[in-house]
Amino acid sequence: MKAVATTAAALLLLLTGATSPAPPAPDAPCAGQIHPNPSFERGATGWTAGPRMVVLGDETRPAHTGRAYATFAGLDVTRSDLLRTTVTVPANCDLTVRFWVRTITTETTRGDYLNVGLAVTGIPPKTRFSLAFDGGAQWRQYSMASGTAAVERTATASFLSSETAGNGVTAFDVDDVTFSLS
Repeated sequence: MKAVATTAAALLLLLTGATSPAPPAPDAPCAGQIHPNPSFERGATGWTAGPRMVVLGDETRPAHTGRAYATFAGLDVTRSDLLRTTVTVPANCDLTVRFWVRTITTETTRGDYLNVGLAVTGIPPKTRFSLAFDGGAQWRQYSMASGTAAVERTATASFLSSETAGNGVTAFDVDDVTFSLS
């Protein structure tokens, strides 16, 4: 009698087109680099950038890696430039943004700045770093993290330079901006 019931149940599933419930889809992995152009090798693809901001390095001013980098070129004029990008952070993942900065300047007092911020859904945006002429002519690495949340979020990393005329020339170069999930 048991075999007849099992056969009848199987026949009923076939006739009605019913199937067993599928297993739930796995959560998005919290691993890896998620930005399509972290080193600017494809120009400004994936970034909102001012004109002539992404440049190719040369022997006297090479990129950190590869050939390209973003620069906030020192012109000794009062102006500002903005470079930014937005990525999606899956639920239950932490985002770490790492980037390299080099500062080339003739300034002797602070007047030109590169403010680096990370704005994440649900967290008030804030400046994480305010870099000035004393950052150094060698590439230096910095990092900032988003923290983990139970819901998907967006994160926007921004680099805003501010230059003041008459205080010397400062250029901030940015390269290898990685967006890693963990």
